[in-house]
Amino acid sequence: MALRSLAPAAGLRRLLLLPTLLAAWAAPVAAQQFPPNPGVDSLFARWARPGSPGCALGVIQDGKFVYQKGYGFANLDYDIPNSPRMVYYIGSDAKQFTAAAVALLSLQGRIGLDDDIRTYFPELPDYGTPVTVRELVYHTSGVRDMYVLMSLAGLRLEDVFPDSAALRLLARQRELNFTPGTEWNYSNSGYWLLGKLVQRVTGESLRVYADSAIFRPLGMTHTQYYDHPGQIMKDRAMSYEPDGKGGFRISYLQNFDKIGAGGLYSTIDDLQKWDENYSTHRVGGEGLQRIIHTRAVLANGDTLAYAFGNEEGQYRGLRTTEHGGAMMGYKAHILRFPDERFSVIETCNLGSIDPGKLAHQVADLYLGAKLQPRQVAARPERKGSPAPDWKPGAAELTAFAGDYYSDELDVTYHVRAAADGLRVSWRNTPELRLSPTTRDGFTSVRGVEQVAPGMALHFQRDAAGRPVAFTVEAGRVQHIRFARP
Repeated sequence: MALRSLAPAAGLRRLLLLPTLLAAWAAPVAAQQFPPNPGVDSLFARWARPGSPGCALGVIQDGKFVYQKGYGFANLDYDIPNSPRMVYYIGSDAKQFTAAAVALLSLQGRIGLDDDIRTYFPELPDYGTPVTVRELVYHTSGVRDMYVLMSLAGLRLEDVFPDSAALRLLARQRELNFTPGTEWNYSNSGYWLLGKLVQRVTGESLRVYADSAIFRPLGMTHTQYYDHPGQIMKDRAMSYEPDGKGGFRISYLQNFDKIGAGGLYSTIDDLQKWDENYSTHRVGGEGLQRIIHTRAVLANGDTLAYAFGNEEGQYRGLRTTEHGGAMMGYKAHILRFPDERFSVIETCNLGSIDPGKLAHQVADLYLGAKLQPRQVAARPERKGSPAPDWKPGAAELTAFAGDYYSDELDVTYHVRAAADGLRVSWRNTPELRLSPTTRDGFTSVRGVEQVAPGMALHFQRDAAGRPVAFTVEAGRVQHIRFARP
């Protein structure tokens, strides 16, 4: 009888303990505690509330954190707060690690930065002028951006897209955006190829090589490239976008596993260890630092801001090196002031946040006395959109209607005439409105991807004056050709 009477009480105690146990299971190790900094906290106040995603922040001085904090929630399903210990996708901030891996192989004599990339990728076309490894690093290769190519081909990032298919897509491109070394145009293709180059040279995936050569030596135990759908990631933050109704929707894409250009997950704590390597040179020595701070130089002699996955520049009179990342609703920014040994690192899980702007505002608070007065640029005179040079009638527009095929993308575009211009559609893509601009030219304000905010179509005619083909210009991809079958 006594035993039976004790059982419900024990069960009740277990039920009462359950929320505490679940919270302990869900939460990562507590971050180091710092006294509140009202000035910094006010910058993130709009996200530091229940039901909102936000950011994790680390402020570093002389190799040590002087402030750390999480704002908002890493997971809205389970009310897990953002924290410097949570793991975030850092987007294009991965490029500095991919570039460092390539630089290490160069220091070891295993690759040459001026090697023709066809040495490692014989599948790629011969464009007449060699594309070098260095030009991939600097975004001066002219290689078309694979994410924009995927969008133009109607291939969704959420679909399973094997590396073999990505390489075939790049191998089908018969042209570059420009002659290598003559221009700068950001290309995720270049860094994805660099990641595959590491694999072909070492026999190990970029994930494995970077872990052994960079992450483990620095103690970055929560940093890894994500190269397989379904890969377990402890303490991973979910990512979100505004839903247009005052709330949020999940933006994370489980299947997206392309690494090199992105694909890296890390924490604020781990990124501090990488930041400190710029001073300690524990990985790569002075040789690595010399290479990764070397800026691109174009064929005409112009020196660019871009180095090895970082931009070298100045902010209010102080030297900086920085890079940002954005993908799938994740945002990140790493801002360094090397002469002051001061850095701001942010990882965010809401696509509408601008971490670069926030990082500079945080720097303003800490470095204010050392910063020169802010230069206020003259606001350009606001002008309306220029009137189109060409206003085709209904009969002229009808002549453009029909199907056009690109063998570089293996996709057919369907063009139809409308009262105010043309409409174009293709697989997995909402119909776009194209407005006439110059003769046989049409543009769309809305693009197909965040990296290609607008499109332009330029039609070509045959000897009889009939439209038979067009080229597409879309930011990081230029002059893709479509023709009537």
